Amino acid sequence: MDINNINKTTPVLSEPTTPVSKSRLGSSFPSGTFMMNSRKKIPKLDDVRSNGWLEAMISSSPPRKRLVKDFNIEIAPEDDFAQRAWQLKYPSAITSFGHIAAQAKDKKIAVFLDYDGTLSPIVDDPDRAIMSDAMRAAVKDVAKYFPTAIISGRSRDKVYELVGLTELYYAGSHGMDIMTPASANDPNCIKSTDQQGEEVNLFQPAKEFIPVIEEVYKNLVELTKCIKGAKVENHKFCASVHYRNVDKNDWEIVAQRVHDHLKQYPRLRLTHGRKVLEVRPVIEWNKGKAVEFLLESLGLSNDDDFLPIFIGDDKTDEDAFKVLREREHGFGILVSSVPKESNAFYSLRDPSDVKKFLKTLVKWRKMEDSTSS
Repeated sequence: MDINNINKTTPVLSEPTTPVSKSRLGSSFPSGTFMMNSRKKIPKLDDVRSNGWLEAMISSSPPRKRLVKDFNIEIAPEDDFAQRAWQLKYPSAITSFGHIAAQAKDKKIAVFLDYDGTLSPIVDDPDRAIMSDAMRAAVKDVAKYFPTAIISGRSRDKVYELVGLTELYYAGSHGMDIMTPASANDPNCIKSTDQQGEEVNLFQPAKEFIPVIEEVYKNLVELTKCIKGAKVENHKFCASVHYRNVDKNDWEIVAQRVHDHLKQYPRLRLTHGRKVLEVRPVIEWNKGKAVEFLLESLGLSNDDDFLPIFIGDDKTDEDAFKVLREREHGFGILVSSVPKESNAFYSLRDPSDVKKFLKTLVKWRKMEDSTSS
């Protein structure tokens, strides 16, 4: 992997020649190369409509199942035929496990997992997205048999706090903050210590963006504090604006304020996930690149006898699914109960399915080991 190319940007996003020290909010900000000319014309309110952001926010937020009155039965709003067709294209990784096992036979398996919506349910308050003890036990068992990593949009420290397993590799901020064992001698890493005081390597390709992410985070907190239900999080190398608890009539206001503010920062970009807008650095780095980096760190990158599996539910996980599909080694598993296009090969409905799949994977490995001994 060419690490030297990750910070290249397109001419459209090149740094401005005239730094400024004032924002449109009227408060002072440090001048620097991250800022654009504040005299630029303020866009009209229909910007987020005309450029498709509002539509993207709606399409990335599938409706919840509705309750049938008097019968207490949940029915998905999707058309049954469309659902069946989608399941044929992305079959269940559980019912298709025989095929997965055939592919995995005599291979070195590496397991990569998203956190929110994969190991824990999607909830209204991100701070309450807690994985169950049963899920934690399942992940711990997987790590006994396979190298296992969590690659999350959350900060690495936060996702470690939520998972609490020392046996895993952790990558936060969509892979922009990766922790690997100190034995992986990579010149692109810096030495550090983990929560147990053990020496580790840290790979942080977006380290220079930490100050500007902190600045934007504080500004977005101010910009959205009057919007009921909006929540802004700082993930150190990226920031998130959650609108899950915002009235749908106010989504446009959230998008517009974030969109307008980021016009001052040409080296930051806006992406969206499940009812969340994410502010990220403009660098060639994502969860797919993180998977490639971790495979190299594990010594599996050039090994034909390995099989990486990535399980995730969000749009950001598609970068990892795409890498595995293009490498023709391994596969992605999409966690979703509603039809949507994906680069994954298989699907699972929800975190309970994920837990079942992980337990099945461990059971299969134990059987393989017992028959070969």
